[in-house]
Amino acid sequence: MSNSLPVVAVASLGGTISMTPSDAAGGVVPTLDAAQLTRSVPGLSDVATIKAASLRQLPSASLGYGDLMAALTWAEQQIADGATGVVLTQGTDTLEETAFLLDLFWKLPEPLIVTGAMRAPQAAGADGPANLLAAVSTAVHPDSVGRGVLVLMNDTAHYARWVSKGDALAVQAFVSLDGGVAARIVEGRPMFFHAKPVRPQPLPRPVRDWPKVALVTAALGDDGELAEMAVNGGCEAVVIAALGAGHVSFDFAERIGRLAAKVPVVIASRAASGSTASKTYGYVGAEIDLARRGAHLSGWLSALKARLLVVALIASGVAPGALGEALANWSKLTRQ
Repeated sequence: MSNSLPVVAVASLGGTISMTPSDAAGGVVPTLDAAQLTRSVPGLSDVATIKAASLRQLPSASLGYGDLMAALTWAEQQIADGATGVVLTQGTDTLEETAFLLDLFWKLPEPLIVTGAMRAPQAAGADGPANLLAAVSTAVHPDSVGRGVLVLMNDTAHYARWVSKGDALAVQAFVSLDGGVAARIVEGRPMFFHAKPVRPQPLPRPVRDWPKVALVTAALGDDGELAEMAVNGGCEAVVIAALGAGHVSFDFAERIGRLAAKVPVVIASRAASGSTASKTYGYVGAEIDLARRGAHLSGWLSALKARLLVVALIASGVAPGALGEALANWSKLTRQ
């Protein structure tokens, strides 16, 4: 291993990429640490000097805000200690959310890459080693600087802002339907399709406990009772994954008006892609009506990411009365 190679810090948080079979559990469970993962990747030592650490050993559904802030602090320290970039490995179930949350707080120009696997290491055609190699190759490439947090899966790099998991099991699970993918990995290097996006100012670190923010999906025949139950249960804000471009039923709209007087209510779309509208539909329950009732429209932010932004804003000390302006400003700045 050449001392002239760049240093990349690789930390594992768990997930399918680290899982091996367990007779007791009846399926695969997280067991492999970061050192084991990196040693299993052919050619990795020719790309970078690897500094491996195991931060967590969890399926991604059980990762919490504290786990991610600890990983963020660790990643910042690795850059301070001279690493060219950082790679985090984790499960794919929440990867689109964890990458976005990390991106909200990532303040450094050096790349932070999140990757994982759709197939466990013992499976035929396991994708973890290729994803990890591509992630490290992207982390050391100068074109990756200044792009914030990237997700690297299936030889494709995605911006945390746009990426979503579009398939439950397929290797090609991750897509960026609205913003487009950031890069493809060709012959061991990322080839970016666009200039570096204008990134918003990172949010300050949380100054209080993480709030409970509900995510409620609107559906046919829905009167919004679940949203009201969430507020009555202690949620400090509600994000509605609304129909179409930001629409709910008449009864749901009435409930949103009452809830918006108590807590911030954000309207996103439950569709796989596309923005909420702002001035197209004026009937009761449409976006114009909901905005008049005090709800905030998420624009291009998906419901999942709108919820995380609201969580992060509240945790960072933004007062409920200022949340709408902060949400609008951040959403506008994140557009490429």
